[in-house]
Amino acid sequence: MSNSNSSNRLVVPGAREAMDKFKMEAANEVGVNLKQGYNGDLTSRQAGSVGGQMVKNVSPVRKTSFWRNDRTAPGHAVEVRYIACLTV
Repeated sequence: MSNSNSSNRLVVPGAREAMDKFKMEAANEVGVNLKQGYNGDLTSRQAGSVGGQMVKNVSPVRKTSFWRNDRTAPGHAVEVRYIACLTV
């Protein structure tokens, strides 16, 4: 049964070119040589690293840490770490 309402369809004009450019930039960052058109000769690892880099660039993880005085033990300090990732 075919679903004519595919969620993979790009509806914004120019989105295909922007996604292709984004994919090429991600491939360059991880050292994978992509060519225009079909890239069926890539290994699964190479294709996965490109996709993973794209996801990493879309939703970056923010990390920060700082030291503060321990309120229960005077004279001691504790490290406080925050890790956040925005998901939609």
